Amino acid sequence: MSPTLYYHPLASYCHKVLVALYELGTAFEPRLIDLGNDADRAALRALWPMMKFPVLNEHARGRTVAESSVIIEYLDHHHAAPHILIPRQWEAALDVCLWDRVFDHHVQGPMQEIVLDRLRAAGGDLPAQRAALGSAYHMIDERMAGRTWVGADAFSMADCAAAPALFYAGTVQPFPDACVQLRAYFDRLMARPSVARVLEQAKPYFGMYPFAEAIPGAFR
Repeated sequence: MSPTLYYHPLASYCHKVLVALYELGTAFEPRLIDLGNDADRAALRALWPMMKFPVLNEHARGRTVAESSVIIEYLDHHHAAPHILIPRQWEAALDVCLWDRVFDHHVQGPMQEIVLDRLRAAGGDLPAQRAALGSAYHMIDERMAGRTWVGADAFSMADCAAAPALFYAGTVQPFPDACVQLRAYFDRLMARPSVARVLEQAKPYFGMYPFAEAIPGAFR
């Protein structure tokens, strides 16, 4: 019995897990959650009281798995074949986990604060968050010198995290012109079939995104 993914096709952390599922070729049942719908909220709350998606319900093992990185670790343990997303060698795995955290905390974190500010019509400039994104961009640019993927030699969990983080962050704070390695990495991510598939599925929902006008035309 295939696992069920509780998700929304616009949510960046859901994109991260969807990319992993498509990379691993894991069959799953999508369960779209509309947080404005009482029945959907109740279904999500019954699985994960924190009321955040994505959540994976692994029926065959009687296991509910929450938090995007933990879901990918779970999938990589139980469903990885032949490709893996977390290297089995400890030092290499540490690099992947580090860059996964960089994208979740230092790219997605400030990006989401800027998006929430617009959603609330607060009108804040949020210079600290924009400076944080700038610092992250330059750090990633430096990391990508001479590399194809950010965490390991092969596409990994860190790249699953990078794709949605950079896609949405670029709409609120454009990449600096000097960050040529970052830009090249972003282009490789967007060309990855798993990432392209996720963005194609998100297209009908992009109009709901507060910075929809900044989404590059190629993705609309």
